[in-house]
Amino acid sequence: MPASPPRALAALVGLPALLFALITWQVVADGPLIGLDERLSGALVHPDRLSELLADLGNVQVAVPVLAVALAYVAWRGRAGGTDRWWLPPLAGALAMALVPALVAPLKEWTDRPGTPAVPPAVGYFPSGHTATAVVAYGAATLLLLPLPRSPAVRRVLVAVCAVLVLGASYGLVRRGYHWPLDVVASWCLGAVLLSGVALTVSRSSWPVGRSTRRSPSEAPASRTGPS
Repeated sequence: MPASPPRALAALVGLPALLFALITWQVVADGPLIGLDERLSGALVHPDRLSELLADLGNVQVAVPVLAVALAYVAWRGRAGGTDRWWLPPLAGALAMALVPALVAPLKEWTDRPGTPAVPPAVGYFPSGHTATAVVAYGAATLLLLPLPRSPAVRRVLVAVCAVLVLGASYGLVRRGYHWPLDVVASWCLGAVLLSGVALTVSRSSWPVGRSTRRSPSEAPASRTGPS
């Protein structure tokens, strides 16, 4: 028997959580992955205007308004369509976004990782807050909007746009030298864990939005007149 969606989702969460723990351990212990990470960064860093613009896709001022529009639109569609618990998916998306600074800030202070040679001397670069913001903001917006269009092509476009935005921000952060590659990969993992809650909430809600799950009088089962 195939695994139920919640169990399959839990299995998918385990891998990024484990990978995040491994990378964090390497950063704290200055393990062998750090040397590889630094060499890779040296080969990739080439600050230019394009990389700086791409890195800006992870700014709170850019990513969070995109999510806010998606939250408002999905909430409006759900309420207007009479969807049961229409408020739950938008709430899950907002909560995932709120957890980003709540988790990233103490991790930065604890790991105390210095930045690349391309930035002024400082610490607190692990994990990448900009990457986590991009992953959760664009990812949550996509998960919330994905059930709405009936066309598979439109859904594929939504996923593709999300991937382009996240990968563009990630590339820009590494290329500009704002973050080490492992800072970015760790934030991918952290973002995947946070988005799993949004995906689970969406899968358990009365979707697609706009279709009420309440029965109309004509759909109500006929009452029995005879003995049971």
